[in-house]
Amino acid sequence: MQLSDSPRILIVPGWRDSGPGHWQTLWAERYARTVRVQQDNWLAPTRRAWVESLSRTILAQSAPVVIAAHSLGCLAVTHLPPEAEARIAGALLVAPADPERRAALADFAPVPSRRLRYPSIVVASSNAPFCPIRLAGAYARNWGSEFVRVPQAGHINVESGHGEWPLGVALLRSLLAEGGLEPRPTAIDGAQTAVVAELSTGQSA
Repeated sequence: MQLSDSPRILIVPGWRDSGPGHWQTLWAERYARTVRVQQDNWLAPTRRAWVESLSRTILAQSAPVVIAAHSLGCLAVTHLPPEAEARIAGALLVAPADPERRAALADFAPVPSRRLRYPSIVVASSNAPFCPIRLAGAYARNWGSEFVRVPQAGHINVESGHGEWPLGVALLRSLLAEGGLEPRPTAIDGAQTAVVAELSTGQSA
């Protein structure tokens, strides 16, 4: 497969998926070149199934990917095989989970401690409910990631008041080669484009 230059933004939700109003959902709706990873079972995750689904999604893209992962999705990213890792241009890893704190997540332990092969940013909250800030910092050191500590931000999700999440948008932009995010075209945009084309050619349907 020949790769294009513009990276895809790959949304990688965590345990139980990310619902309406979550920053991952809003980004998938608002920004172009965005693909959302789907899992067959969001409630009873297994490492093999989640990593295989994530890997297939990455390898199916016609461009490198920049990851935007949350919670358990961060751990799935770190378990990827080399052929999928080679297609990652950068990763924003938000509120990574501690799989030893919940039995439902135990299959993702032990968490890989090797350095990631791509630029990455770990974002964690000082009062994260599912992973102590010290552990999140250790993840970042082991993975060779930039570490961003956010005070009193909970799980950095809808429940903690994070919708569009401007800080996350800025961090994602820093990982994109072109430094920006293109909005998704709307139906109105498409109609306007068609009108402009007709006017420029002197033709109409």
